[in-house]
Amino acid sequence: MKNRNIVPLDEEIHFDPDEIIVSKTDSKGHIVYANDIFCRVAEMSTQEVIGQPHNIIRHPDMPRAVFKLLWERLLAQKEILAYVKNMSLTGKYYWVIAHVTPSYGQDGTLAGFHSNRRVPNPQAISDIRPLYRDLLRIEKENPDRKASLIESAAFLEKTAQDVGQTYDEFIWSKEACNV
Repeated sequence: MKNRNIVPLDEEIHFDPDEIIVSKTDSKGHIVYANDIFCRVAEMSTQEVIGQPHNIIRHPDMPRAVFKLLWERLLAQKEILAYVKNMSLTGKYYWVIAHVTPSYGQDGTLAGFHSNRRVPNPQAISDIRPLYRDLLRIEKENPDRKASLIESAAFLEKTAQDVGQTYDEFIWSKEACNV
């Protein structure tokens, strides 16, 4: 199953601020666990998501630069906090503030990744949407996918630096100041 054939709809799915969407993947990003909230919000059954790449819920409005940063951080065995627009099986969307961390096996080696996602503050999403639109524009303007990704990622980093923050501080300030 791939979401690439799903037509995005301009219809938002909401979930309760007290709920936490949880998923775990193997080291390649294939889902090995998804809680009931993940399945309900993604409008998929457990059987439909287990074994699938986590990008099964990726919305086309998400800039590749955000995922580039996410993978760089995770593979460096660091956690990351990010705003993510996901897409359900029916094409509806939902925003999350995702906290993704590496998971380790009993022998201490990287076993996969664990993601907890909550309802983000609406003002934070209003603040982040224009940045994501700019990143997508940059990614679409250059026909060279690799070059466009490098340019988009540099723009993301510069945006945080322009306000005197690291990426983490930039993202957290959006959420924390609006809680």
